[in-house]
Amino acid sequence: MSPDPIERPVVRPRRLRTTPALRRAVAETSLEARQLILPVFVREGLSEPKPISSMPGVVQHTRSSLLAAASEAAELGLAGIMLFGIPEHKDAVGSAGVDPDGVLNRAVADVKAEVGDALPVMADLCLDEFTDHGHCGVLDAAGRVDNDATLEVYAEMARAQAAAGVDLVGPSGMMDGQVAVVRQALDGAGHTDVAVLAYSAKYASAFFGPFREAVDSSLQGDRRTYQQDPANGREGVREALLDVAEGADVVMVKPALAYLDVVRRVRDAVDVPVAAYNISGEYAMVEAAAANGWIDRDAAILETLVSIRRAGADLVLTYWAAEAASRLLR
Repeated sequence: MSPDPIERPVVRPRRLRTTPALRRAVAETSLEARQLILPVFVREGLSEPKPISSMPGVVQHTRSSLLAAASEAAELGLAGIMLFGIPEHKDAVGSAGVDPDGVLNRAVADVKAEVGDALPVMADLCLDEFTDHGHCGVLDAAGRVDNDATLEVYAEMARAQAAAGVDLVGPSGMMDGQVAVVRQALDGAGHTDVAVLAYSAKYASAFFGPFREAVDSSLQGDRRTYQQDPANGREGVREALLDVAEGADVVMVKPALAYLDVVRRVRDAVDVPVAAYNISGEYAMVEAAAANGWIDRDAAILETLVSIRRAGADLVLTYWAAEAASRLLR
């Protein structure tokens, strides 16, 4: 007796996967140059770019090499360039961060003069690169980060960056009320068109390690009293909602990969653009695995960035921004 014939499936999802062109046609998530922001480091006193050992392919820029990177970013149609400055001298209150002639404010002016309105120029608004203790704010007599005293410095930084020509400031220190203070400082100085990209849900992550080399961090202790606990998702949404209420034009989740659930929840909760930062440790893991021949580097980069977009990020800060955009344009 012959066996019963196998029932053939009527619904065949594989039909839409048969060719590359068909897969592109039905792709749910896009990855485009206009969604990618390039973070860059500029270090005072360098005569040539300095490689960052834990981030292969990333350097601390000189003023001139920074302009070349910015020009390339503009030509590629990136969503922006995020500047981080590394001064020659640090002090307890981060004076170089508010100095109009400090490395970061000079970099903003240089890049703005180079690219004009062809590329949004963004600047990190935080004290950790400028303080000799490495914290994101000024310390009180007991050695704790003083939230409200730090806000006064952030307001001064915002005015200095705006005067240099920045398009978006990125308050990243996770101080309570930072967005409201920055917005008020900008508006009070007549910089009403300068936007605020708020680091709203920034976690105390182990994946920040290579960044500390990138900015020559002098951190003493940790940042757990102001950055978020990795165990908390709802809190990330709460922080984002508070920042929107205080005037944030864009909110951000940082890091990205270990917090894709938070990206999704924030995207569902707010009505402003959402960014996510594909940070240094995430970058370094892919580069290290690829260097050992364990993964396909090019495929892993694009899959990583698509995953962040799929989770709900409108904008992705990534050290692969220029490389990925170049590949997408081919």
